[in-house]
Amino acid sequence: MGDANMKLEDFMDLRKLQKIQEQFSDATGLAVVMVDTEGNYLTKGSNFTDFCMKYTRGSEEGRSRCEKCYLEGKGAYFCHAGLIDFSVDIVVAGEKVGSALGGQILAKEPDEEKFREIAGELGIDPEEYVRAVRRVPVREEKAIRAAAALLEEIINHSVNLEYVKGRDSKRIDSFDLELENATKTVELINQKTKELDGIATKQNILSLNASIESARAGVAGAGFAVVAKQMGDLASQSAGIYKEISESAQRIKRSMGILNGKHEKESIKK
Repeated sequence: MGDANMKLEDFMDLRKLQKIQEQFSDATGLAVVMVDTEGNYLTKGSNFTDFCMKYTRGSEEGRSRCEKCYLEGKGAYFCHAGLIDFSVDIVVAGEKVGSALGGQILAKEPDEEKFREIAGELGIDPEEYVRAVRRVPVREEKAIRAAAALLEEIINHSVNLEYVKGRDSKRIDSFDLELENATKTVELINQKTKELDGIATKQNILSLNASIESARAGVAGAGFAVVAKQMGDLASQSAGIYKEISESAQRIKRSMGILNGKHEKESIKK
């Protein structure tokens, strides 16, 4: 499931959405506009007519009827004014992020007397209303419903593609950051290992010097000789441990190099 607070504009360039909408509207003659889950416009309406926007929705009664049609409608449906409208959901990762609303088109030539009656109910000048309805495109109902289904597929495909691209981009950025941090950590381990190796070398030198001085001191330096031997043994053990750490760090570094190379190749392919 997606993020309940997901907003389409967080990952989708609304200018691309506008362009897709306008091209679809120009090709089909259907009016279209995109809204978010709260009904706020995401795009500017394309191909809406005066019949709908200026007259029908421009009247209080008409707007009230339109809102009722929208709430009761599902898919493509006939509105109160006789137009076919549609509403399709925009869904990303199982989460609805908006809707495409549109249609505003007639399935047959208008019955002008009927529209004069509707004009009277809405408080609109009948002749102006009829002149406006004459400019509304007419398409077969089957074609209108097919166009609405096509828009749903196009919009959802485009939006989900942008979502996946944005999500993967964030993952890649996070991967790159972690890889960089890991590389720095390995470099630090190598640096500290060299420092420890240097200390072990100094311990060996001190142990050797202590052994020499102990031999010179004879019996009096016997205890000192034991300490010197222990220092030498400790230095040898430390050197062995430092070597293992260094080899492990190098193996990690080689593995990260291989991983980074594969990552870069995959990025180039994309």
